[in-house]
Amino acid sequence: MTNLADLLEAPGASLECDDDFDAVNALMRDRGWSDGLPIVPPTARRVENMLAWCDRPWNEPVAKVAPRWGEATPLRLAANAVMAGCRPEYFPVLVAAIEAMCEEPFNLYGVQATTHLCAPLVIVNGPVAQELAINSGHNAFGPGWQANATIGRAIRLALVNIGGAIPTLGDMSTFGAPSKYSYLAAENEAASPWEPLHVERGLPKEASAVTVIGAECPHNVNDHESITAEGILTTIAGTMLSTGANDVYYESQPLVVMGPEHAKTVAGGGYSKAAAKRFLQEHAHLPLGRFSNENIERRVRVTWKEKYAAAGMDAPVYMVQRPEDILIAVIGGAGKHSAVIWTFGATRAVTRALKLRDGRYARSVADFRIK
Repeated sequence: MTNLADLLEAPGASLECDDDFDAVNALMRDRGWSDGLPIVPPTARRVENMLAWCDRPWNEPVAKVAPRWGEATPLRLAANAVMAGCRPEYFPVLVAAIEAMCEEPFNLYGVQATTHLCAPLVIVNGPVAQELAINSGHNAFGPGWQANATIGRAIRLALVNIGGAIPTLGDMSTFGAPSKYSYLAAENEAASPWEPLHVERGLPKEASAVTVIGAECPHNVNDHESITAEGILTTIAGTMLSTGANDVYYESQPLVVMGPEHAKTVAGGGYSKAAAKRFLQEHAHLPLGRFSNENIERRVRVTWKEKYAAAGMDAPVYMVQRPEDILIAVIGGAGKHSAVIWTFGATRAVTRALKLRDGRYARSVADFRIK
């Protein structure tokens, strides 16, 4: 395995600073290398401890991160993981997430540089979620869990420091979103009546995986009254209606997060995931006349020319073009809530398994640890 001392001898590979927490943080802030919150100083010892959970050469890029197209080497990712407060055993999940969002269908350049407020959302599935105590229940998208907060934060720091998503330079988001600090949760597979997201997307259940989505923040669906599958699905479909969401203008993949109680009712009504998606796609539509005249002429009639070129104002405009484009994940704790998560639109979700360098599925993150 690569010797860290040799790598740090390369010009520009290391930076000396007073051994003082405040001095290190002042340096990071001045250079634009932080997210505004205090960081953990990425000392050589801390970075090397992180890299002990990496099964590949530390100086070979695992991906190139847009918009700067910086090389995401394990060494650079490890430094950002330390800064974010990650435990070393979190490192394989970080690497897999960065690899996934750098795949072409995700369109990281668009997600990073857009004026839209999207951010990469990471959904973790499989045994690794429990092994690392990644929250999938109450407050899964909120604070209180080190794995969720720090892995998500490490992703953001890498997107800034390696990818160049610096506000007003590489990141042109009009007003941003809290999700740009950290946006990661696990699926609550134990409470789900359906196959997990990574299985639906072609992986074996025993695999550990990440799915990345160029997403907006969750929009809550409050339905405490419906006691049938159709009732809950009708409420979710109604929440999906929006003339201002990017997804309506693309062959997009919005995410519906069902709370366990809603999911149980929907599945108890005889709905598979596929059937729930068909219901949502068929019922989530608005009449063309609900859109502004300019958006009708410049967007709807242009994007979906064959369907709406001569359509009247009563013609239904579907929020999602195909049922299979809707993603469904069960996340959360008790409570009759779900959430609709729109996306950047010009992006496709990418699912990647945690694999060892020899191509085998990792049975545990411990498989990555260098003995």
